[in-house]
Amino acid sequence: MQILYPEIKPYQRHLLKVSDLHELYLDESGNPDGIPVLFVHGGPGIGCDANSRRFFDPEKYRIICFDQRGCGRSIPHAELRENNTQALVEDIEKIREHLDVDRWVLFGGSWGSTLSLVYAETFPKRVMGLVLRGIFLCREQDINWFYQEGASRIFPDFWEDFCRPIPVEERSNMIEAYKKRFNSSNELARMGAAKAWSIWEAECSGLRPQPEIVRRFSKPNVALALALIESHFFSQNTFLESNQILDNADMLAGIPGIMIHGRYDMVCPLDNAVDLQNRWPDSELHIIRDAGHAASEKGIIDALIRATDEFSKQFDTVS
Repeated sequence: MQILYPEIKPYQRHLLKVSDLHELYLDESGNPDGIPVLFVHGGPGIGCDANSRRFFDPEKYRIICFDQRGCGRSIPHAELRENNTQALVEDIEKIREHLDVDRWVLFGGSWGSTLSLVYAETFPKRVMGLVLRGIFLCREQDINWFYQEGASRIFPDFWEDFCRPIPVEERSNMIEAYKKRFNSSNELARMGAAKAWSIWEAECSGLRPQPEIVRRFSKPNVALALALIESHFFSQNTFLESNQILDNADMLAGIPGIMIHGRYDMVCPLDNAVDLQNRWPDSELHIIRDAGHAASEKGIIDALIRATDEFSKQFDTVS
């Protein structure tokens, strides 16, 4: 069973201005001459942490982490203006150019898989390979599963907590009802709603309880950015055309992909990954029988480390 690589510190940090409004935090660690890999975090709105660097052999990879618009150490915090999928894709390309990377591996989970796929379909010649976890295609059915009906039937106790801030008459559209609370001038009510939104996601993430995720998602700065940015994106169907990722999957031809998906993923059900694999012949799908959605689950970690180790051999540029 593979485990995370030891913690490392960045050898370089950057603050990259990508628009008149937004500046992105990014850092580099590992081997400056290694295989470039971009860690694309989830949410949208969660940001990176110290564990984000630990899925890669630091002797083999030039590890690049960044916080997407409005979250983590990027500024301004929890900003929704100029924050959409197309802008984030362009940000990734600006990061590549800023760091003088020709081609790279993208590593993304959940929303990070979505953004990685959209980037790869937009700039396929810049992608060496994709390591993806908890595939999220962002179709209407996928968003409704988690925020309207589906996961609610698997976790009815946690769903009750999620519904509590919302009056019964508004529960037919939970995302819009929450957005209304997030726009409240009552800061206590706003933060309470943000925590309820974030904790719902955290509670459903693992096959077994994941208290460390609940603690992280409960932190005020994390909860606020995650809740505001996710509801902003999901109310707009993540700014993608209906079924866009699958319809454009032909652009992934020739890009090797390794997908890792928990059998019991209740945030992004397994059919997301199966549907994508059926459109992407160059991909392989590893279904983890004893895991849910979280990247911190032992079976998921093992599979992800094996995937990055496999790509390090395939793409090795280190003498």
